[in-house]
Amino acid sequence: MLSCGSVAGEDSGLGDAGAGRYHTARMQEPTPPDQVLARRIESAEAAAGVWCHEALSKLRPGAISEIERVAGGVLAFCGPRSPLTQGRGLGMAGPVTENEVDRIEHFFRHRGVDAALQLSPYADPTLVEALSRRGFTVTLFLHALTRPLPSLTAQPPPPGVEVRRVDPADAGVWARLVAQGFAEHGEVTPEAVELNQLLFHAPQATCFWAFLDGRPVGGGAMATHDGLASLFGMATLPEARRRGVQRALLEARLAHAASSGCAVASVVTLPGTTSQRNAERAGFTVAYTRVMLSKRWC
Repeated sequence: MLSCGSVAGEDSGLGDAGAGRYHTARMQEPTPPDQVLARRIESAEAAAGVWCHEALSKLRPGAISEIERVAGGVLAFCGPRSPLTQGRGLGMAGPVTENEVDRIEHFFRHRGVDAALQLSPYADPTLVEALSRRGFTVTLFLHALTRPLPSLTAQPPPPGVEVRRVDPADAGVWARLVAQGFAEHGEVTPEAVELNQLLFHAPQATCFWAFLDGRPVGGGAMATHDGLASLFGMATLPEARRRGVQRALLEARLAHAASSGCAVASVVTLPGTTSQRNAERAGFTVAYTRVMLSKRWC
């Protein structure tokens, strides 16, 4: 989820931009298992766009927040500078018409923002071809990793590390803590804190934080959709790293997802990052690579 580009994804698309990665003909039934899984993940991403819109409407009733369903996915506008303003899950329901691509472009241009679309390599070729003709370019790659969730319980955390679910009364503290983790030693901006508050209040989201020797030092979140658990928003303070905090946060969320009836967990990371390596050590493997496509209007 919320690769909310990652938005505050685990670090935080369109897979390989080469034409060879995009199917030129639809496979007949049965649908390949990897494509079925991709549809579930992209459906969860589209749902995340709706949830963030709902959370923003709840937290800031006067804010302009809009969504539009098109081309099998969701376009979300959560503000001109919000990383949540983007399209998700597009092209996963079959061929896309020129009229639908017109609507995609109009959604962003009418609101005065650059277009930003996350695209799966399983998106219908008609969408990929239309966006290419209209001047969309690749700006970012994102790995979608998954792992099955058999019945499991969290492994005991290292000495001094404790993971708890966040009480709603502590949402603001959690949001700032996660923002501090992502900022490293830089400035924590109000926009970053608000973004994490939106993620906290998104429907289906459950947030956790980790304590080291009794002090909060990290946080992470997850959301469930159709039996799939999306992990996102994990960050730890620099001074608490290499102490098992990230692994404890990951284990706690996986255990919660399994106990909630989820069969699969997913996480989105930038390629080659510590977040990807941590996920792979926890049993995740790369399912596919998304690309972020963008288009500027001036």
